[in-house]
Amino acid sequence: MMRRLLLPILLLAAGPAIAAQPGQPVVAQSRGNPQIDYAGFRRLAAEVQPYRQTRLIRWAEFDRMRGQRGVLILDARSESAFRRGHIRGAVNLPFTDFTAESLRRVIGRENRPILIYCNNNFSNNRAPVMLKSVQLALNIQTFINLVGYGYRNVHELDEVVDFNDPRIRWVQG
Repeated sequence: MMRRLLLPILLLAAGPAIAAQPGQPVVAQSRGNPQIDYAGFRRLAAEVQPYRQTRLIRWAEFDRMRGQRGVLILDARSESAFRRGHIRGAVNLPFTDFTAESLRRVIGRENRPILIYCNNNFSNNRAPVMLKSVQLALNIQTFINLVGYGYRNVHELDEVVDFNDPRIRWVQG
């Protein structure tokens, strides 16, 4: 009985810090920080989702594209993971370092073709590519952020490969 009374009181006390859409879970919103917009992120992720589906490519296409002039292979894993191993030709910009300036410095023009991959593209599940929780795979955040910063010519590897396969051209650190 006490729990039934306590929940409505807590929700009322939370006021504008709690927002819910019909059929969606209740989520906390930032109360006053204008530099954090969780609702905006959710809108961006929803807008990007159908576009991302059109940009998923198999290994053969990834391999073909990486040989083209001007194509960037972006590895958004940590610097230490990148140093321990990565696809030959990849450039490292850790996801945690994404800003408009750092992306512009590494990528250059907004329409440059970008190839991305993450730990979850590899079947090895050992350092430096330990599997992440599937709903938190780095490709998801990387894709959303790149598009959010204006880089729409992104192609995401949509296959699981073995980094020991010579076709991958894995560079050990």
